[in-house]
Amino acid sequence: MECICTSNRSTIFVQHPRWITMNKNEELIQRRKDSMTGGGKARIDKQHQQGKLSARERIELLLDEDSFNELGQFVEHRSTSFGLEKQKFPGDGVVTGFGTVHGRLVYVFAQDFTVLGGSLAEAHAEKICRIMDLAMKNGAPVIGLNDSGGARIQEGVLSLAGYADIFFRNTRASGVIPQISVIMGPCAGGAVYSPALTDFVFMVEETSYMFVTGPNVVKTVTHEEVSSEDLGGAKAHAEKSGVNHFTAANDVECLKKVRDLVTYFPQNANELPPHTSQFEFTASKLETIKGIMPVNANVPYDIRKVIECVIDDASFREVHEDFAKNIVVGFARIEGRSIGVIANQPASMAGVLDIDSSRKGARFVRFCDAFNIPLLVFEDVPGFLPGTDQEWRGIITHGAKLLYAFSEATVPRITVITRKAYGGAFDVMNSKSIGADLNFAWPSAEIAVMGAKGAAEIIFKREISAAPDPEAKWLEKEAEYAEMFANPYRAAERGIIDDVILPEETRKKVIAGFKMLEKKAEVLPSKKHGNIPL
Repeated sequence: MECICTSNRSTIFVQHPRWITMNKNEELIQRRKDSMTGGGKARIDKQHQQGKLSARERIELLLDEDSFNELGQFVEHRSTSFGLEKQKFPGDGVVTGFGTVHGRLVYVFAQDFTVLGGSLAEAHAEKICRIMDLAMKNGAPVIGLNDSGGARIQEGVLSLAGYADIFFRNTRASGVIPQISVIMGPCAGGAVYSPALTDFVFMVEETSYMFVTGPNVVKTVTHEEVSSEDLGGAKAHAEKSGVNHFTAANDVECLKKVRDLVTYFPQNANELPPHTSQFEFTASKLETIKGIMPVNANVPYDIRKVIECVIDDASFREVHEDFAKNIVVGFARIEGRSIGVIANQPASMAGVLDIDSSRKGARFVRFCDAFNIPLLVFEDVPGFLPGTDQEWRGIITHGAKLLYAFSEATVPRITVITRKAYGGAFDVMNSKSIGADLNFAWPSAEIAVMGAKGAAEIIFKREISAAPDPEAKWLEKEAEYAEMFANPYRAAERGIIDDVILPEETRKKVIAGFKMLEKKAEVLPSKKHGNIPL
């Protein structure tokens, strides 16, 4: 269409000469064809040369075949500043619509970097908001494929308002429908806050990055020399900041991972997670689990091996695999039912809780609770990490986040103590006193205020120092304390532990426990919302 101004008060539109020779059906077909090309073949080819797919190719891989229904295909921006009236593309740089993943409804938007750098402005934002509103009304997940140069500066404050409209919807949708952000190119400035408000972030190695301020600004302000990859690439956010939950080698692998992950979620907070009647469990794992725990309580082991021996075969999907490795979190299935797994990792920092692991665990617990996913906790924790660095950076507040998350959760919760459960960390890791439904312990469990060595030094300090051989006396008293407290039976006598079980009985006990808890109903006190320590 061409715009012709006839006066100061009226504007009429006349048909572009291109469409005059076509009938209306031909015109529609041609307009559809034009919209499919995005910013043109040359720019799509450039995407491919960079190892990136186009927006439409990504949607095609994400959704079930022929399930995509596009909305807003012909939307164009309405700006006339800085020559934008000469740069109009159908869709305005974002492809939006709905489709299915494994037969289940999802809403999707994919920013198109070939159109004005995928920059976000008024019309672009309106399309994304439209999808999010529909997702909320119909109770289905939203998946955003981000590939944008940021705000369209030619539209000024309208771009900023567009971002704010999206942020507001992200916040309102939080805990109501699952939200997934897939970073498949640049995501900078204000654009990063929408993914940060969503439940999970995926990033692609070497082609995606996120940062509030780019390398040039960093250099100007702080005089640091840093590349985009080192500042905000997939590896940096997976290992250092924890912003990135899942990393993929390329676009194809990334979208396959997204398709797989959503099979563990319900459609919304009012539904239960999906349940498949088909599952496999290798019986030999019941023998394997017997030999995982080292005889020496100070020798590390990989808690993932314990997890794998309890859950359905090949069902574990670890979240935040490269961040805060002293705690392991992820989704799994038991007899085809989705569960969330949280486990201390003795193979990393002895499984101690610190700032990052507390944040990581708390975030995951709250997601599972919001979407009715039962929680299985494997506990082997010697305490919180000591030191000035942790104290000055707020371990008290951050540790309280995990405590708050577990205490607030109303989903079925089962804890299995495999070895150490010391001090306040014992309380925090889903103890019965903060609302766990079932607590089991292996015979190797040590449930005490602290380890026997430290406890003996405090309790028997005078006796040890007065002895002819203090070292021998210390060892004697350490053994005495260990015999008394470094076992699960004192806790079991008081009902703090529901049962002491053999390792090979764990799967059977957990299955029975979750079946018993299927109808669990717990109502929190009436309030607007709690004040989680942030």
